[in-house]
Amino acid sequence: MMNNGKKRKKVPPSVPPRKRRMVCLMSEEEVQIVDRYLETYQIKNKARWLRETILAVSYTHLRAH
Repeated sequence: MMNNGKKRKKVPPSVPPRKRRMVCLMSEEEVQIVDRYLETYQIKNKARWLRETILAVSYTHLRAH
């Protein structure tokens, strides 16, 4: 999930925010791995990265089966 220098469009305030919450527990080692990845690739928004990564992997997996 690389940014490739693209700028994201801001969502207008008329669009309702997400209403469903999903919680995930991670070990200290897993958190360090994620944080190191985010720092290496200069990813500023951890929530968006996690959401997009999980959905991309899930979609790819579903398409394969």
